[in-house]
Amino acid sequence: MKRPYFFPVRRTAQILAAAAFLFFLPVAVQAQTFPEGSASGTTELNAERPAGRFPFINLEIREPENPDEVAFSVQVLLLLTVLSLAPSIIILTTSFLRISIVLDFIKRALSLQQVPPTQVLNGVALFLTLFIMWPTFSEMYGRAFRPLADGEMNVETAYNEAAAPLRLFMFRQLDGDTSSLQLFMSMADLDRPETLADVPTHVLIPAYILHELTVAFKIGIFLYLPFIIIDMVVASILMSMGMIMLPPVQISMPFKLILFVLVDGWTLLTQQLFVSFLN
Repeated sequence: MKRPYFFPVRRTAQILAAAAFLFFLPVAVQAQTFPEGSASGTTELNAERPAGRFPFINLEIREPENPDEVAFSVQVLLLLTVLSLAPSIIILTTSFLRISIVLDFIKRALSLQQVPPTQVLNGVALFLTLFIMWPTFSEMYGRAFRPLADGEMNVETAYNEAAAPLRLFMFRQLDGDTSSLQLFMSMADLDRPETLADVPTHVLIPAYILHELTVAFKIGIFLYLPFIIIDMVVASILMSMGMIMLPPVQISMPFKLILFVLVDGWTLLTQQLFVSFLN
């Protein structure tokens, strides 16, 4: 005999009981008081208690009332523009460009794919840049940012004072190689400069970038040479043994790592990068 099916009835009763409990629960909680003999109190909310205060934010767009407000708005716009371009400026006008490219070259020369990660190499390049550029940054702070914060000079004067140490650093890196500087001076249709001060900043920066790319690629060539020799030796041995299907990179990578560790490669690379900026 088939058993009758009562599940829908039971389920409906459970739902109604739960709904009744939830309906009468707030009333019971609101009227609840503390047990007898305890401190007087109740769980009812105090209607006279002020609500939490939140700040009022007002964004207003109106016509400027005087020229000072126009100048201030333009300064804010220029400041936001400079802040958005700050990472690119730091990368392209400091030693970060050369260091990051060289570290990427050494990673590719060792046939490493994921180790060390790109974020780690960029972090190493960033802190090496801070170490190398610290005297320049300290001079920029003492000559421009500190007097500007104390109200001793305006923004234009502070910009010129801050750009001077950075321009001097880029000029020092271009010492002995003025081909890129002459290229951009001729492309800008400017006369031959008599002093370094006659070179505009918008000409100096691309010349410095081109020079740094050239130097970084030269260093990358010297880094590749010993590891290419190891790859050629391993490939020749595998070919002579008839192991054509075995990738030579898989066999040569441990030998390249052993060589790099034995010669203390990271120390030598860091030292030579630092020396390359001492002109």
